[in-house]
Order: sequence, then C-alpha cells, then structure tokens
Amino acid sequence: MTGLTAELVVDGRAPQTPALAPNGRLLCYVLAPASRTGDHLDTELWLADTERAVAPRRVTADISTESRPRWSADSGAVFFLSDRTDRGTPQVHRLALADGTVSSVTSWRAGVIDHLPLADPSLVALLAQDEPTEEDTRRAQDRDDAIVVGEREPHARLRLLHLRTGLVTTPAVFGDRHVVELRQRPDGGPLAVLTQAGSDNDYGPRTGRLHLFDPSTGATVELGPAGAGARSLAWWPGEDGWHLGYLALTPPLLQAGTAVFDLAVDSRVLRNRTSGIPMCPTELHQTDAAPLIVFADGLNTTLARLDPTGPTTLSRHRGRLDDLTTTPTGEKIAVLTGTRYEPANVHAGPPAGPLRRITNTRPELNGIALGTQQPLAYRAADGLDLDGLLVLPVGKAASDGPFPLVTIVHGGPYDRYADRFQLFWFPSAQWLATAGYAVFLPNPRGGQGHGHQFAVSVAGRVGQEEWTDILTGIDLLVGEGVADPDRLGIAGGSHGGFLSAWAVGQTDRFRAALVLAGVIDWGMLAATGEHGQFEAALGGSTGWSGVGPHPHDAVSPISFAGRIQTPVLILHGAEDTNVPLGQSVYLHRALRHFGVEHEFVIYPREGHSIRERRHQLDLLRRTRTWFDRWLGP
Repeated sequence: MTGLTAELVVDGRAPQTPALAPNGRLLCYVLAPASRTGDHLDTELWLADTERAVAPRRVTADISTESRPRWSADSGAVFFLSDRTDRGTPQVHRLALADGTVSSVTSWRAGVIDHLPLADPSLVALLAQDEPTEEDTRRAQDRDDAIVVGEREPHARLRLLHLRTGLVTTPAVFGDRHVVELRQRPDGGPLAVLTQAGSDNDYGPRTGRLHLFDPSTGATVELGPAGAGARSLAWWPGEDGWHLGYLALTPPLLQAGTAVFDLAVDSRVLRNRTSGIPMCPTELHQTDAAPLIVFADGLNTTLARLDPTGPTTLSRHRGRLDDLTTTPTGEKIAVLTGTRYEPANVHAGPPAGPLRRITNTRPELNGIALGTQQPLAYRAADGLDLDGLLVLPVGKAASDGPFPLVTIVHGGPYDRYADRFQLFWFPSAQWLATAGYAVFLPNPRGGQGHGHQFAVSVAGRVGQEEWTDILTGIDLLVGEGVADPDRLGIAGGSHGGFLSAWAVGQTDRFRAALVLAGVIDWGMLAATGEHGQFEAALGGSTGWSGVGPHPHDAVSPISFAGRIQTPVLILHGAEDTNVPLGQSVYLHRALRHFGVEHEFVIYPREGHSIRERRHQLDLLRRTRTWFDRWLGP
C-alpha cells in the first residue's frame, strides 16, 4: 500500500461537464486540474466512445482554459469555449469531428460567457457582455474609472452568431436585463430565456423573469416572474401544450429547499411538482419527452422522470450523480459519479442503469491506503431522522477505538455529505484518516437531501437545532467507544466554519478547532457578503432592522467569543466575496483580545475556494499539523 501525500491530493485531474452527442455514441468532457500553478487554470477537451472499450483521447492541444462543450444537432461538431487566442477572454471554437480541426468562430472583444448551438445549423446563441467602446478604452487609459453603482453595470445579453458569415448580431430584446440561461424547445421552436434585473448575486436571483424568443423572427413573449435562484430550464410536451420547467427555491423564504416548478406555457399555470417529496432536486434535464430529475436522497441519489402524475423513479445510486447529460430521446445518459473509495469519473448507460465507467482520471490513487467509510443513521434530540458518515483511521476497525475524532461540518447550509469518496483540497475525512483520526461527517437539519421542511428549518435559527444535531452524533460515537471524549476536534468551511466557530463558543469539549472562511457575524455578512439577503434569511435579521440587539446577534459566534478557550486555526482567502475576509479578522481580533491561542492564515489572491497549488498544499499540511498538536496521543 502507498501512503497518501498532499501532492497526490492536489495534483490530480478530474473530468467536468460531460456532454453526450445527440446520437449517443460519443461524449465530450473537460479535464481540469485540482489546483492552479499559474495565473490561469489550464484545462483540456477530451472525447470518449460510449459504445466501445477504447481509451478517451485529447482533442485539443493548446495551453488554454477550455469549457462548456456543446454538440451540434447532427453530432458532427463540438462547440466549446477557449481562451487560447487571448488568455482570460473566452471565444467560441468549433471542433469538426470529420477531420479533427479546431477553428475559432467568434472574436467578441468582451469574451463569450455561454453558448447554445441551435436547431438551425447556421445559428449559435451566445451570452456575452457588450464590447468595450472607444469611450471605455479612453477612460481606462486615463484611469477615469470611478465605479458608480447602478451605472454601466455589465450585463450578459442574448446574441446570435451566424456561422456562415461569422457575424454576431444583438437582438433588441429584454431591455437592460441580465440574461442567465437559454434553452431551445425540443422541436426547434423558440428559446426559453431566463433573465434577472442585474448580475449581482444579492439582488439578481430574486428578480428572475421568463421570456420566449423566436430566433427566426426575433419575436418575444413575456411569461412572467420566475422563482428565486431559478436555473435548469427544461421544456416538455403535455396534453395541454408545451410546459417549461425550472429549479428554484421554494417560496417564500430565500433559505429553503429547491423544487421543480412547472409552467404550462399556454395557460400560465405554475405548479410545484416536487412538493412534499422527502428529497431535493438538484438538476432538471430536457429530453424530447418527459424531463429527467436528479434528486439528492439522503446520503445517496435518485434519478427520476417527471411524468404527468409526478416523478417516477428510474434508478438509485450510492453517493452522488452530478453534471447529468442525456441524448434527446433520454435513452442514454452520462454523469459524474464515483464510489466510497474512488473519485468521480464519467459513467454512461441507460437511465435505469447499469452505468459503465468511461474515464479513469486518477489512476495514481490506486493502491492508496484509505480509511473504512460507513453510513450513520441516528435520531436528533427531538426525534428527527438524521444521517451522516463515519470514516475510521486507516487500517482500523471501530472495535479498535476509541480514536481522536474530528467532526467536519459541511457548508451551505444547503449542501450535504453523500456516501462518496471523501478526499479534497480542503479538510476532508480521508486526509485526516491517514493520520490516525476518526472523522465524523454529519448532515444536520438545514441541509440538502431530505426535502423542503428539513432544509428550511434553520432559517433564522442557525446554530440552534442544527448544532444539537451534530452534538447528538458526537455523543453517539463517544458512547459506542469510537471517539475519545478527551480528544475531540471540529472543523468546517463557510457555513461549516460558522458551526465550528459557534461550537467553541458554546462548549469547551473540543481540544482544537479549524475555521475556514467561516461566518462570524451574520449582520456583517448580510451587509457585505455577495449573497446578503440569503444570509439575512439565515441569521434572522439585518443591521437595518431597527435598534438592536438584533436576532442575528444571538446566533453570531462573535457574541460568544469571550467564552472561547479552544485553540482555533483560522484560514481565509484574501479576495473572498462570498464570506469576506473581515469575518475572520473579526474573530482573530476577538481571540487576541481574550488571549485565546490561535493562528490566523490569509491566502493572497484567493476567493471562497482556495485554488493555487501551493496554498492548497499549505492548507492540507497545516490542518494535520494543527490537529496533531492538540489531539495527538
């Protein structure tokens, strides 16, 4: 058996965004490194045969960032984005399968955000911002670049690329709204277009509207508002005409489970098609007939078809299914999925299964010694059914305990731990299991996989029942002799970082904590984070909710900083706009004020996720060193 190193974790490559050809035989995907070594993330385009057992092959050779492969209707070409000509400015390129040539088909100076080949083989729909004007260029040269909020804000607009001439036209539609997503009707009819009032993540997702656009005539039809956070547009035919569906948050709260919404286009009747289902839809995919739905189902995943009577289960899968792609008939699918001990790869087959693995992008992990992973099922203090995962130290059984236990809380909170391979650049179970730790991965309420009510229960109540859900799981493992009660640690990133910071302000049971980009003050996050209104729904109030104390003060870790005695490792990206660096600065200053042992690490140039190779290596090594220091025998 080979030992696991930090280099093995961060130097791997993973497949992304698989795209099945309409004929179902070929599949295109992006191969991306887990970390970045330069200014750009260099990715590659690969082709695989889903019917023959032949190795996938790379079909692009340039050093560039390549993404978003989309097939032509005749399966003869792949359109994709690449910045090979001007790094950082993606353009649409076309790979002709007949001779393997790659050609650039746009030179839009602002770059292209997304693209969709249409049923008309001479047209490709584009999403792109306006090209810079001479005035923009002059102002940039003169450094006359004061930003006036609300003025000259960038918006993605719908544009049409005419392949025969190379001309890009911009229909005068949707005013100054920001275009988010496009989907053409399966019969080659109009485009469904999702727009928002603006592109910022705080305001935009609450202002969605649906439209129809006919690319042949330029005619538009207004369909009305869409739910908060709408995405995954999909058409299907019904007895009463065409239906247009999408995923969105379940109203009225912004912190809520997602649902599949079904709009009957002719009558404008809108229905929630997944109401009351104890699962959470994560993807909705168009076919020529009924669409397919991917459901987060506890620790696992269910694939279903949306029939007139509701979702019909087609297959169930351990762990996760991500980035589903399907042929127009829906008879073949491809997804990213893996196992408890293998990372995600592209798998293909019929929706009812079985799925055959097409790629093997991490052979270097073969033979690595890993900890045994097992699902947990238990009940909260109030009787609610909960689940999670336990990963044991490498080479150990539960009966060999008790072990030092690190609890790693997931982010979101609308996320989940699935029964999949748990090895990532951030603090993860297998990374700590190789160092002798047992690791608990809880799925407290507020997360994904158990329906809307489970998810919405933390709105305005963060750190309450979700925290006791986690404690209940820890107590279970202590009681079973798996966890050493004198060697407990806790870690998490983002919302998991909040719960880690919250934990050490509520109890001194933990010997060490790690807070990665954690929420320390909900009022400050609602004011400065890029998802402000979403955070306000979680924290329960904002700073402008009148004279305090406010509800968010009672659920903010900073309010309990004077109680903290546990040593804390704080990690944060300097350019994080989701949870700004000021959150960790606030915790650092409080711990310094109260004389609490801690370490504060800032990663330059990094956002909410840490991407640079050296930073990922530092984070992994520092994580182990920290817990070894405080939890080691």
